[in-house]
Amino acid sequence: MPTTRRIRLVLAAFAVGAVAATMAPPDRVTGSPVAQQQVPAAVSAYPGSMLSALRPRRCLGRIAVMPTRARLAQLLVIGVDPADPAQALAAVRAEQIGGVFLGGNATTLLVDQRLTEVTAAATLPLTVAVDDEGGRVQRVDALDGDLPSAREMTATMSESQVRELARTRADKMRARGVTLDFAPVVDLTDAGAGHVIGDRSFSADPDTATRYAGAFAAGLRDGGMLPVLKHFPGHGHATGDSHKTTVRTPTLADLDGDLLPYRELPKAGPVAVMVGHLDVPGLTDGVPATLHPATYRLLREGLAFDGLTVTDDLGGMKAVSDRYDLPEAVLQSLRAGVDIPFWSSGADRLTEVLDRLETALRTGELTQPRVTDALERVMIAKALC
Repeated sequence: MPTTRRIRLVLAAFAVGAVAATMAPPDRVTGSPVAQQQVPAAVSAYPGSMLSALRPRRCLGRIAVMPTRARLAQLLVIGVDPADPAQALAAVRAEQIGGVFLGGNATTLLVDQRLTEVTAAATLPLTVAVDDEGGRVQRVDALDGDLPSAREMTATMSESQVRELARTRADKMRARGVTLDFAPVVDLTDAGAGHVIGDRSFSADPDTATRYAGAFAAGLRDGGMLPVLKHFPGHGHATGDSHKTTVRTPTLADLDGDLLPYRELPKAGPVAVMVGHLDVPGLTDGVPATLHPATYRLLREGLAFDGLTVTDDLGGMKAVSDRYDLPEAVLQSLRAGVDIPFWSSGADRLTEVLDRLETALRTGELTQPRVTDALERVMIAKALC
């Protein structure tokens, strides 16, 4: 059966399930006033997929001896100021978080082995993430040279050249201590460079975008880094910019092409998936995709993906931050099914977030099996088990 035909059948099945779920009586998210958003009660938590049940449980022994707060902290990736090594070091020492994200254009942490002290302070391997796509989204260009945009790569390079370019970049980032790149973008669009996605997209054509994004992802893996496909289930045809406002995609039934990279690229090697703050009619119906369990059911059960998932920025993008306070957004993303809640706005609220998650475990809002499911994927990605 052709791939696009299989995806259409998956979408039809999920559309029926999503409609049934959203007919349930609404529940309210607890927390501060900004967090008072309605979430359908019947879809407020994701129990896990059949793939999780079939996964070898090699990590359970190690997880069992970890304190509860340490388990929760390992799930978090937070932004730190790359110009301030002391801030990054303090964030790691304070709670033994799972990872840090280096945003902006400062490079202080990436030279003279300054990351070494930060990573040495972690009791478990520390994820160090950047979003180095090329074009207008780059983090190490001041150190390692400019990368063309995804669209320019497609127009001027072969797939093998893109793979080699990404491998060379990954080699340099790994040498600096970076382990995870929030790239490539697999969104489909031919919109202009001023669009939020625009020239960050390899192509509006699903097959072309899949091939070229796959080449970039393969190059990152060749250089020892884990690529991250984004922004699930597809930002390219959405209205607006989730950094600034609520964003709506076409209906679920119209996203078959957008889902092609997520079905095909994991077959070639390990990848993670970043979920976007997208309202998908017929799937999330008013709730950001990052916070809705139907999103993760589609990814896990519909597309058979059992790799690592991460949210888009929960603290610095108004599609979420205007509606949910940070601790509630982190909690709701975990309940929905994500593995790594990510925010870029620093460690100022880290203690508050972890306190909220611990409370949620005590009250049953968050379950230990859900935490274990996420933590297993994090630990597997870190080659800890």
